[in-house]
Amino acid sequence: MAHMVETMAYAGDTPWHGLGTKVEHDMTPEEMLIAAQLNWTVSKRPLYTPSAPNVWNLLDPTQETSFTHLPDDHVLMRDSDNTRLSVCGNDYIPFQNEEVMQFFKKFTDAGNMSMETAGSLREGKDIWCLAKLNSDFRVNGSEDQIGGYLLLNNSHQVGKAMTIMLTPIRVVCNNTLTLALGQGGSRFRVLHIQMFDEQVQAAAEEALGLSNAGLQDFQEKVDFLATTAAKDELVDHYVAQLFQPNLLVSNDEVPFTRDEFKRTALAVREAIETSPGADLQSAKGTWWGALNGVTYVLDHQKQSRQAGNGLYSAWLGSAANTKRKALSLAVNMAKAA
Repeated sequence: MAHMVETMAYAGDTPWHGLGTKVEHDMTPEEMLIAAQLNWTVSKRPLYTPSAPNVWNLLDPTQETSFTHLPDDHVLMRDSDNTRLSVCGNDYIPFQNEEVMQFFKKFTDAGNMSMETAGSLREGKDIWCLAKLNSDFRVNGSEDQIGGYLLLNNSHQVGKAMTIMLTPIRVVCNNTLTLALGQGGSRFRVLHIQMFDEQVQAAAEEALGLSNAGLQDFQEKVDFLATTAAKDELVDHYVAQLFQPNLLVSNDEVPFTRDEFKRTALAVREAIETSPGADLQSAKGTWWGALNGVTYVLDHQKQSRQAGNGLYSAWLGSAANTKRKALSLAVNMAKAA
């Protein structure tokens, strides 16, 4: 997934993918913006369309083409290089990178956390930050360590809210899961028709409390999976349910072929046996090991069909959805075993 990151800065140890600019701890949001190359703004600009019947004149440079202004639509542009990010309506409020970073800094300060990484994906369409929670745990007290993080994502695309999600990371192999904050499977969201005000900040701090409860719930599930044996035939059934030929992992429009499903199933089986941490007592022959086989393939082996979407898919897109489904299915099958 390393080549999917457009820009990135990190504090502390070098990330597993080895990319990014190293910065000092406790940097201000402004300093992090510069280090992560996020110190640019976005703006809504007028949108025009070729006027009929002159649309075909665009193909002939010798012909003049007239344009019609679309008053209800705008184009969202990155001001530093005029990259087009999205088309939006009148009600859309762009969240500038600086105000998002300031907002997240207040959020992390309230929880005595530190921002560790920040960067952009998909040519700047998505901005993200990771903050470290002070609540790591070891699976059943073993050497298998899980780090707790909060992931903020702000999208400069219409239809996508700013979200904050709980993101446990397994230290031995850097497998990730993005989990919901709050009840009913909802994430903390700020729609792009709202402003950052005290009400939004208060809701964010409430979500911060839910993150600790969410990590505790995750730990209980992990401890259960790590103490429940997984028979080979049940694991094969588990993988088959997750990776049917029509299941999408990296791109929501291109289905897997049957041959690719077979390759994926074999890759998961190999990951269960040989991926980093597979030989730990918590993983060997358990449902926790089966889950990590799936997450390892999705995080580290699956390549996006569309350049720039690999890390996005693993954290925020269809691969992230598959990993959440894999966790739920592993728990259910372990209980039924």
